[in-house]
Amino acid sequence: MTIFLTILHVMVSLFLIAVVLLQSGKGAEMGASFGSSGSQSVFGAGGGTTFLSKMTTGAAVVFMLTSLTLAYLSGLPSSSSIMSAKSKPAAMGKAPSQMPQPASQAPVQGQPANMPAASPAPVQPQK
Repeated sequence: MTIFLTILHVMVSLFLIAVVLLQSGKGAEMGASFGSSGSQSVFGAGGGTTFLSKMTTGAAVVFMLTSLTLAYLSGLPSSSSIMSAKSKPAAMGKAPSQMPQPASQAPVQGQPANMPAASPAPVQPQK
């Protein structure tokens, strides 16, 4: 369904671009401002909507609906994954043995091995 909506969305967007580019601007007919009837309008210079403006409105509505639907569908959790076919590793029958503890830090020269290294004393600010 997503593929169908994407194809429809692209087709409607191309149609919307074509319809908008086919329309003439408001200032294209200078005679309309002086009261002569417009050539594209059935109801005169100020009334009614042209066929192309109705097509633009219809294409814009379909474009917005496909945009919202595609946005909603992209936000849903997907039911399939490329990792869904990968099986989990088999559980071992026995408990894992303890990992060996990492060796303690190497002794600093001049200190015995069993004594921890001393941290430097914090510096007190002078008053």
